[in-house]
Amino acid sequence: MIDYIKGTVKELSPAHVTVETAGVGYFISISLNTYSKLENRSEVKILIHEVIREDAHQLFGFADEEERNIFRNLISVSGIGANTARMVLSSLTPSEVEKAIAESDVNILKGVKGIGLKTAQRIIVDLRDKIGKQASAAEIFASEDNRKRDEALSALVMLGFARGAVIKVLDRLMKENKNQTVEELIKNALKNL
Repeated sequence: MIDYIKGTVKELSPAHVTVETAGVGYFISISLNTYSKLENRSEVKILIHEVIREDAHQLFGFADEEERNIFRNLISVSGIGANTARMVLSSLTPSEVEKAIAESDVNILKGVKGIGLKTAQRIIVDLRDKIGKQASAAEIFASEDNRKRDEALSALVMLGFARGAVIKVLDRLMKENKNQTVEELIKNALKNL
């Protein structure tokens, strides 16, 4: 599984980027949000989500972890494929998607090409608990605290712990003591998981 690709931008369009690394050019589908963050940059690090099927091997790229997480949540919804999720992230920013889901705003999601009423409702029902809690928790913490929390969350999820359980424990630990280092957060979270 490819986590990210770091290299030189050889071609950039609003729908894709070709990144060359070690003599290999990778064709990566991107959203407009990622495109705007990559413009005028020659060296990039793009987070990747791979889709491997019998007839295709596709790479989807993201400028940041937040957008990739929203993408992965969207494709977990029945009826939402990778290209539809990319269309959502081209029409709305990750924070707008989170807000629409948290506030059950069907009209914002329906405004995206390819998303009808039933699909918008399904997105809200399926993701309200996942994204709504992440969005509200993220607003509580300052950016430095978010960085620590995100690093600890990433490490604990890589160790095999359930994302939802880790988020609850980390949020509680951050409320108790915001001055913990990433290492302390991980150690304390391991005691509570």
